[in-house]
Amino acid sequence: MTVARTVMGRSRRRAELGLLVLAAAVTGGAYTLASLGTTASVPADIGPFLGIILALFVGAHLAVRRLAPEADGMLLPLSAVLNGIGYVFIARLDAELADNQATWTAVGIVAFVATLLVVRRARDLERYRYTFLLVGLALLVSPLIPGIGRNIRGARIWVAVGPISFQPGEFAKIAFALFFASYLVEKRELLSMATWPRFRPVLPDLRHLGPVLFAWGMAILVMTAQKDLGSSLLFFALFMVMLWVATGRAAYPLGGAFMFGAAAYGAWTQFSHVQTRVSQWMDPWDDTGGQLVQTWYALAWGGVTGTGIGLGRPDKIPIVESDFIFAAIAEELGLLGGTAILVAYLLIVGAGLRVAQTADHPFDKLLAAGLTALIGMQAFVILAGVIRLLPLTGVVLPFVSYGGSALVANYVLLALLIRISDQRPSKRRPAGGTRPAQAASVGAGR
Repeated sequence: MTVARTVMGRSRRRAELGLLVLAAAVTGGAYTLASLGTTASVPADIGPFLGIILALFVGAHLAVRRLAPEADGMLLPLSAVLNGIGYVFIARLDAELADNQATWTAVGIVAFVATLLVVRRARDLERYRYTFLLVGLALLVSPLIPGIGRNIRGARIWVAVGPISFQPGEFAKIAFALFFASYLVEKRELLSMATWPRFRPVLPDLRHLGPVLFAWGMAILVMTAQKDLGSSLLFFALFMVMLWVATGRAAYPLGGAFMFGAAAYGAWTQFSHVQTRVSQWMDPWDDTGGQLVQTWYALAWGGVTGTGIGLGRPDKIPIVESDFIFAAIAEELGLLGGTAILVAYLLIVGAGLRVAQTADHPFDKLLAAGLTALIGMQAFVILAGVIRLLPLTGVVLPFVSYGGSALVANYVLLALLIRISDQRPSKRRPAGGTRPAQAASVGAGR
């Protein structure tokens, strides 16, 4: 058993290393093409650039090899190639922003390794549920504190401490995912039974549902006060997905969709910036809809194969480095390049759901599902906004868009998923038999 497990782990690590080298090669090649497209010359720093990229990726790989040898071999390479492509396009748009993104990428890799070092078993985090609740609420409220909170582009979601500014809400999402997973694991059976009201039960006892509703409600209220409705949507989706996975009751997401529709209508009637976003969505040709119109031109100009890296005009799109980075990629890499980005996210979501499905501990299973939902929903919401399937929101494309807070938080999230995948029961299966622990748990649940 141990030998088979070690062989499987070694096979995954070899595949991971090969894919990371390929991701570094893709990043280096794209960086060279961007320079050829803009200056008609090979970048002078291509050697050091490739060296730094390889050092970062291989450093993360060595940490996984040492600290999580049986982990999934797809998650890190997929995230690395998205991070690399995003950096190339940010560098192609603004060299100063690229320097910042490079620094935050290094910080993200350090946070990734530190998470693997500190969290040796994901299920050990279950005992700190209310600590994560308090940490999450404190992070959410911090931008409202006078003196350190900052209002940027109409949303008060930033905290500035000296020369460093960041979005604490990006880390609050992970804290709330940990709290929801811990609380719902303990209360999942009680929450799956309808006992209220007595004359026609449709909901579980409110004393069991109350704490998680309080946490979710406080998060929504705080982010509404901060005018950060994109993150409010993500928190809502996180709550609904984890509640559904924990209880198996479809009534929760269906009822949640109705509640969200009512809340969205209320936000549209009360907040002018929401009305502006909806107006842009309904009539992009209005003067306030310049972003979407320029995005359409970029996507149309890119066609199937793209204009070539460095040969498009994504700089005509406002805030292209964060909200509309996908439009820049699709213009210069075309439909094929845009589809490759979508496929990368689908593979990450698929790998995350596989980790959740094969986890043997309920907390691991629920946490993996919640973390995967965060990445998948965030990518869906911003991409749907870019192609006008949904109104625009203030979220960024994971690992691709410019932004240090989101990048570091996503690397922490990735480390947690990798830690859970290292503890999957498939590698402890007895030869020629069924896992005793699983068989007992399945039998007890019948």
